Amino acid sequence: MADKFKVVSLGKFGGGPLTAEKKELGSLSVEVELVAARCTTEDELIAAAGDADAILGGSRFFTRRVMEALPKCQIIATYSVGYDTIDIQAATDNNIIVVNNPAVCWCVEEVSNHALALLLATAKKLTIQNNLAKQGRWSEIRQILPPMAPIHGQTLGLIGCGNIGRMTARKAQCFGLTILGYDPYVDKSLAEESGINLVSSLSQLLNESDFVSVHAFLNEETHHLIGEVEFGQMKPTAFFINTARGPIVDEVALIKALHEKKIAGAGLDVFEKEPIAPDNPLLKMDNVVVLAHSASYSDTAIEVNSINPSQEVARVLSGKWPNNPVDGTVKPKTNLAK
Repeated sequence: MADKFKVVSLGKFGGGPLTAEKKELGSLSVEVELVAARCTTEDELIAAAGDADAILGGSRFFTRRVMEALPKCQIIATYSVGYDTIDIQAATDNNIIVVNNPAVCWCVEEVSNHALALLLATAKKLTIQNNLAKQGRWSEIRQILPPMAPIHGQTLGLIGCGNIGRMTARKAQCFGLTILGYDPYVDKSLAEESGINLVSSLSQLLNESDFVSVHAFLNEETHHLIGEVEFGQMKPTAFFINTARGPIVDEVALIKALHEKKIAGAGLDVFEKEPIAPDNPLLKMDNVVVLAHSASYSDTAIEVNSINPSQEVARVLSGKWPNNPVDGTVKPKTNLAK
């Protein structure tokens, strides 16, 4: 074991204190230098973590070039469930273990709450009403309310029925919503336990839903899963909600569908390119609620969600195999006990 380890924490939401990280890494029998860094380029990431033994947090700059510039790094442990911003093959080729964070119960709670908040905000036209009321245009609010269907008795379609999708379903039933789900990989009994009626095709879900909420994982299979054809299959009165990953949706097709009134509106926390460009047409649409990829945030969630990845880093640096490696075939830089 080394005399001292350097661990770099990247992009912790809100820049909160590294309390959980310090506690978990403090269990190691050697000194740990824990450094927080914000990196906006590959070069900044290399400068901050080039001599690191471990990295906490994901980054869109984890390219093959960066992996090759991390000679000491044994593990990259993300704070999130998703790891789509990391070149996993490049990490494996450079003997770096990538670990994601599936044990994020508070994240599941927050994202499911966020999805339902967007559902309510779009259905009740809260953004439009808020803006008019603040501008002193009270009398105009009644004019923009129609058409507005009731939420109870409507159908919510979930694309992806993992932990977050199922949590969303359980909460949505409190509003009297019927829940449909499309997920070729979920266990049917798990979906049914959460009140989800699984359908056999995405097109059926889109045809029958009044609200469509995305909770899928981003990979090659789901990239641009929702495009022009899919928006054409939705009801013109339906709302589209995405709290998963932006590239699951063809954003050009979404904008076109909104312009052509093929759907009624959208609630979006994620986008194909982040941060969203100032000239993006979505920012000018009254029927679109735009948020800044903040679905997983609460003060408690950020601290709790830091525990598991910190424990994974501590395991590897103490010579043990992690619990949640993305690629179990990776050959680590040091021998690890399983």
